[in-house]
Amino acid sequence: MILGSTSNSGQRWPAISFAEAEQRLCAPGAPFEFETIDIDGVPTRSWKHQPASLASLARDVRTRFGARDFLIFEDERVSYEGWFRATAALAQGLRARGVAKGDRVALAMRNLPEWQVAFVAATCIGAIVVPLNAWWTGSELNYGLADSGAKVLICDDERWQRIVPFYDTLGDLRHVITSRSQGLPENAERLEAFIGMPGDYGGLPDVDLPDTDLGPDDDATIFYTSGTTGSPKGALGSHRNILACTQAAPYLAHRGALRRGDGPPQPVLRKNLVVIPFFHVTACCSILMPTMHAGNAIVMMRKWDPMQAMGLIERERITNTGGVPTIAWQLIEHPERHRFDLSSLDLIAYGGAPAAAELVRRIASDLKASPSIGWGMTETCATVINLAAEDYLLRPDSCGLALPVSRIKIMNEDGTAEMATGEVGELWASGPQIVKGYWRNPEATAETFRNGWVRTGDLARLDDEGFCYIVDRAKDIIIRGGENIYSSEIENILYEHPAVIDAAVIGIAHRTLGEEPVAVVCLAPESSVGEDDLRGWIGERLAQFKVPVRIHFLTEMLPRNANGKILKKDLKLRFAAG
Repeated sequence: MILGSTSNSGQRWPAISFAEAEQRLCAPGAPFEFETIDIDGVPTRSWKHQPASLASLARDVRTRFGARDFLIFEDERVSYEGWFRATAALAQGLRARGVAKGDRVALAMRNLPEWQVAFVAATCIGAIVVPLNAWWTGSELNYGLADSGAKVLICDDERWQRIVPFYDTLGDLRHVITSRSQGLPENAERLEAFIGMPGDYGGLPDVDLPDTDLGPDDDATIFYTSGTTGSPKGALGSHRNILACTQAAPYLAHRGALRRGDGPPQPVLRKNLVVIPFFHVTACCSILMPTMHAGNAIVMMRKWDPMQAMGLIERERITNTGGVPTIAWQLIEHPERHRFDLSSLDLIAYGGAPAAAELVRRIASDLKASPSIGWGMTETCATVINLAAEDYLLRPDSCGLALPVSRIKIMNEDGTAEMATGEVGELWASGPQIVKGYWRNPEATAETFRNGWVRTGDLARLDDEGFCYIVDRAKDIIIRGGENIYSSEIENILYEHPAVIDAAVIGIAHRTLGEEPVAVVCLAPESSVGEDDLRGWIGERLAQFKVPVRIHFLTEMLPRNANGKILKKDLKLRFAAG
């Protein structure tokens, strides 16, 4: 609906306040009732009716939605019944290989129907699943496997080929299971020996998941997030953390309907075109979990292509898509858009990168869809703050209000005092989504997590209605099309080059990607290294999305303040135009 229009009931928007909508939806006996529970000694609000574990969710959706399509990839279609049978078969296979509660099972593959099978199979037997970034190089994947102490690796053939050179160094790894490999890889089993191909899932034996004693606060996931210094950190999450989104998404839909003066949204079959990787919490928590809980379908693409996407939207009658603003821009501005019927689209949601106010308006005007933005991070299992539809059109520079079970506040630099309304400080967040801490990293945990709150590293302010506005990032991070790039990681690689004596990586604004990394370096005297040489040096050591799009050379050392810190704001001003 476009701002200023009337609702389906003919009432002018907004019909009720946010506070009244929350009271109606979250009161005792209401569908989104919450309760205060104790999590590690901290009183915490939690959705009362969210599933207790991924195992209970898996059994529930199989019972309620068995015949419905769940996973669609090219010509492969998997029903909820078929998915459950494959999940149970793999879970039994993992248990037979000695995987026990607390063991780590790493998952490294592109978006495929077997990703969701492996993810839930591991967590349903009490293992901790470790989704690794499929774009990582072999050395980066090796780090994730070694740091997590993974006992089992489930991967596609491309990821396995990257890992093979490091296999002999992974002392904790006992079993490797590969998907879609040609022949039988050395030192590995084929996933198809457990569950067949996706088209076979429905014909697998009807067996249940192995019996496992699982509670909401048992360990479930380790998602890796890079830090501003040092190596990536594993965020240790629970079943409660990851399942909080099963209630958040429908709550927001109901709140929007009440704001418009409409009745409760009627359950309809929805299809979500997912083009961001499931190894990100955005796709895994904010998309996969509520999609499963509602019995809706996920359509996957091998690689993002706007023409192919528009064809899928028309053919499959896709209702939702997004992930990052880039996707919406490319759909809106594609010269062939008029050839496709995109009228089924009614929601384009994204996070992970800032969006221009123009994009918010054009989603509503050009695509006749509702724009939605969410704020979260790996440490919050995705969504904590959300804004959508008319409210987003009114405040396109805000990321929204905190969910009813969540709390946000703005703190001063040393975290000792809360800032006044309108003042800029560090954003802190709390709620049932906040992970337990960093895997085997007590120092970083103590620094980032404080009595149920996570220090986000984002600089923000709140207005008098509680709307959050992200002002800047205290952490030195660049977000390129939804992918987090920590400049220190690239700078460390640059400093390893013998010709580089000074280096900084900055984020330069990009209209559709949000930001792109650009490096500024000073070389040792008489060095003849060029831009292509340094880009190649970085590309051999880091994933391609982290390679700077440009490298500028200075003949003098980079500008610094009195404390010796490089003045990146000055560099941004100097090189913003390229």
